[in-house]
Amino acid sequence: MKIVTDCAADLTAEDRSLYGPMEAPLYIGFPEGEINAVDISADEFYQRLKAMAPHAPSTSPATVEDMVALYRPSVEAGESIISVHLSSALSKTYAAAVEAKAQFPDADITVIDTKSVSGGLRFQVLAAAMASQAGWSSEAILDRVSRVRQKAEVAFTVETLEYLARGGRIGRLQAMAGSILNIKPVIRMDTADGQLSDIGKARSLWGAMTKMVDFFSEEYGTHMPMWAYVLHGDAEEKAEAMAEILSSRMNITKLDKGRISPVLGVHAGPGIVGVTMVPMALMEGY
Repeated sequence: MKIVTDCAADLTAEDRSLYGPMEAPLYIGFPEGEINAVDISADEFYQRLKAMAPHAPSTSPATVEDMVALYRPSVEAGESIISVHLSSALSKTYAAAVEAKAQFPDADITVIDTKSVSGGLRFQVLAAAMASQAGWSSEAILDRVSRVRQKAEVAFTVETLEYLARGGRIGRLQAMAGSILNIKPVIRMDTADGQLSDIGKARSLWGAMTKMVDFFSEEYGTHMPMWAYVLHGDAEEKAEAMAEILSSRMNITKLDKGRISPVLGVHAGPGIVGVTMVPMALMEGY
């Protein structure tokens, strides 16, 4: 069984070492040319992003050719493939994977629209990879991934709404109003449709982070053992504060920290701070 995903999963170095999922490329378009998002470090990317203001790079999904190239070695080896990708509402990568699958009509390939991104995508990839290593059947793996998708929550806030506006995620007038009033949105991934959903606002980043924890505690309570993944673009101190607030109010059994992929940072900006939460019970027992 081979697990395939894309670089929007924000996998850690340990994830790659332990589970070895193949990652489809996503692309960032700078004025001087397009690059694979994995070929630029987070630090270099955010420096270039800030230098480009008020302009921003573009992003492109994995192509059908990219997905065919990833699938072919496993297909030729007779391996089954589970291909786990970011929300089809945010990227055409899922569609490229479906089209690539059609080129191997006799192969056992399952393509999953996770309806999520970043840590929400990561936890579904890890669930598939851990279950595969444990020898689970394809049916059991897909069931566990579905349960993780239903129970994991992704929420984030940003320093400014400008980047979301440039990427077409919100309207320009909303971004201007937010900037004037210094409003920090609290946004979640809605796994019912794979879209971004506004769940609150605050007048400060601290207030927005507190609202995120309020949201998580309402969803899960304060006693359920949780696995949390705290990520940021170029805001490490704020991410550390987020981790402290979270740990003080909830039962965090495992806490990971990381950086948002540059290809996601194009749309969120350097000031993004986000958290993904999943019940530990769904990530154990493999």
